[in-house]
Amino acid sequence: MSAPRFGPVLARPARLGGGGPGAIPVVPTTLSMADTLARWKARWGIGRSRATVDPGLYAVGRPGPGSPVMVSCNYRMSFDLLRRSLDGLDTFILVLDTRGVNVWCSAGKGSFGTAELVRRIASVRLGSVVGHRVLILPQLAATGVSAVEVKRRSGFSVRWGPVRAADIRPWLEAGMVKAPGMARVRFGLADRLVLGPIELAHALKPSLAVLAACLLLALPPDAAFGARLAFTILPLGASLAAGTLLFPALLPLLPFRAFSLKGLTLGLAVAALWWLAARPPLAAGLSLALACAALVSFLGMQFTGSTTFTNLRGVRLEVKYGAPAMAAAAVLGALGLFASRLWAVWPGVR
Repeated sequence: MSAPRFGPVLARPARLGGGGPGAIPVVPTTLSMADTLARWKARWGIGRSRATVDPGLYAVGRPGPGSPVMVSCNYRMSFDLLRRSLDGLDTFILVLDTRGVNVWCSAGKGSFGTAELVRRIASVRLGSVVGHRVLILPQLAATGVSAVEVKRRSGFSVRWGPVRAADIRPWLEAGMVKAPGMARVRFGLADRLVLGPIELAHALKPSLAVLAACLLLALPPDAAFGARLAFTILPLGASLAAGTLLFPALLPLLPFRAFSLKGLTLGLAVAALWWLAARPPLAAGLSLALACAALVSFLGMQFTGSTTFTNLRGVRLEVKYGAPAMAAAAVLGALGLFASRLWAVWPGVR
């Protein structure tokens, strides 16, 4: 078995289960500086496609035939959080091939599913490694795995563990009985704020095109060039920050259920604050306000797949009805800005 790609430093492989399945890599429970850096990079979308662990069977501590078997995805961050939470325990980790996607999302997409679990059990010959027939799966994988079908096809029963990896140890110590709150998905402020960096990183690339358009509209490079550039850059930059960083923080407080409408509300608030501060000409101000509202609405909609506030059906509805409206608003805003620039009604032009 090869070492995890972009993964943890492995100890010398130990032969468990009497040599039947071969060498099983032993993974540490302490995260190194390289692990921490990799986690930071993943948060910012740097090398995200390479943040994976090879599917297969791993060992934590010195597990034996009676040790529990945890099942996880092959997304590097999820794997690291799991192994860190198993400090002091002797367990196995069965990693499925979820194409580098976390447990919840891969279960919804089907890659963390019954077929992959049964296939992985057979490929690592798990039955010859452990004497029991119990698998511990994360609760968030329940949408993709049929426990009845897994039992029928592999002989292994499924036990649903707690939502969070940090609760695994107390759950095991309590005889696999969940305390109040272990089965509940919490999505507090800290959980929402960590979503911002990767959305901001994804938004920076298309923002370069917006910056280029703003530079063109601000030409020629005369004494008023800076004023014209600031006229567009400031509200659009504020909208970018609001849509990626402020939106997840305010998510429960924003009105409406649809994320596009939540984003629209925040975008209009940003535009209103800018209007009060800048007192722009009417035509250019309305065009910029429309563009800002469309931008924040679009950025807000990107969070539909990474929160507890919606589901797959909700995401599809957002894309079907929200995306065309945002595109129309963005085009109208851009055309309005271009027309107002030609008619010389921007600051420093008249």
